[in-house]
Amino acid sequence: MITRTRPRTRPAGSPPGDASRRLRVLGGLAGLAGPVAFTAAWAVSSLLQTGHAATEVQISGLAAPDARDPWIMMTGFLVLGGCSVAFGTALHRELGGSGRAGQARQAGAERARTERAGTEQARTEQAAAQQATTERAGAGPRLIQAAGLLTVAAGLLRRDQMLLTAPAHESWHNHAHDVVSAAIYVALVAAPLLLARRFRGDPRWSPLRWPLVGASLVTAAVLVAFFTGAFPSWAGLLQRIGVSVPLAALCAAAARLLTAGREPQPGRS
Repeated sequence: MITRTRPRTRPAGSPPGDASRRLRVLGGLAGLAGPVAFTAAWAVSSLLQTGHAATEVQISGLAAPDARDPWIMMTGFLVLGGCSVAFGTALHRELGGSGRAGQARQAGAERARTERAGTEQARTEQAAAQQATTERAGAGPRLIQAAGLLTVAAGLLRRDQMLLTAPAHESWHNHAHDVVSAAIYVALVAAPLLLARRFRGDPRWSPLRWPLVGASLVTAAVLVAFFTGAFPSWAGLLQRIGVSVPLAALCAAAARLLTAGREPQPGRS
């Protein structure tokens, strides 16, 4: 008697496991590489500006036409922007996406694993994992992607001059750079808070909650001091701190994304 068995297939529309892992790894590496490249760019470029203190010139001024080797800072903007888009995409996918189809795929795969588990304890653990992984990703990853696109724009829309001397006729791209930069600063404060909100109750990500909240509060305080001009002689230093703190927090999230790739992922086969 010949018995035919049906081949096991993936749920319709489910991405291959290898592709999902590659996206996770590439996104995590991008989340680390972008901030490192940007920080290295402004550090090196600051030291190259002869006759100016290391923190005298603001970061945007390092990409101005009259700066020395402005291509270094422009490259830093472009690399950070592109890497942020890639990181936000991978994080959005890892945290559950935004569509009901993705949630249904995760729930279906989880039910199959629960049926194969065979014990009540396994069913309980799988159900808890399913509840965490079928949540939507929230706005945090999307905001990281948007901030990445804005960072690319900031690198291309250069300031007219290295120093803030308020020329009589500023170019349109100088004004556009200022507007884009303001939006980026808002994103630097908001993105960690949105991620912290999403990580609440998720055992894989919850350890990052309070560091992200702390980074956002520190960033907000530093940027208020920077924009109000409370310490004019420290403006360049305050700006660098206000940018580096949230980037360090996002690096921690990127490192966690890489670590999550080495752990069993509930709801995925």
